[in-house]
Amino acid sequence: MLQKKKYQSPLGEMTMVSDGMGLTALTFRGQKYEQIDGADQWEGVHAVFDRTREWLEIYFSGRDPGFMPPLSAKGTTFQEEVWEILKEIPFGQVLSYGEIARRIAEKRGLKRMSAQAVGGAVGRNPIAIIVPCHRVVGTDGSLTGYAGGLEKKEALLKLEKWL
Repeated sequence: MLQKKKYQSPLGEMTMVSDGMGLTALTFRGQKYEQIDGADQWEGVHAVFDRTREWLEIYFSGRDPGFMPPLSAKGTTFQEEVWEILKEIPFGQVLSYGEIARRIAEKRGLKRMSAQAVGGAVGRNPIAIIVPCHRVVGTDGSLTGYAGGLEKKEALLKLEKWL
């Protein structure tokens, strides 16, 4: 059974969802592709929420938490491959959609990979901030696409002192 719990971030209300083993979603209220359906119980109490809250408190204080709470995000094989790359982007740094596409193409032995396909997978990331889709920018460094809204992406990158 999925459980959900609210978290009040400096950027607005968020919902944490867990299957009891790991975090399955962390979304801003009303964001595109909000993935909290199927969570039956509010205010679930378990270590996943405690670790996630701890991570978020450190992060919103402007520091790299240095650990990852347990995660249980589910997607297609391609989406999960993209999300693994997102988790490797260091605090305060960014990658372009094109660079992620290049890395996947290289790993798969392909000549090229669609940056648009990568963008679709980035946009479907169910775990905001912790799986840092906000650290993905256009080839020219422009802030493009963020399910939580570009104003939140900008605020997160300012918090990390990239902007």
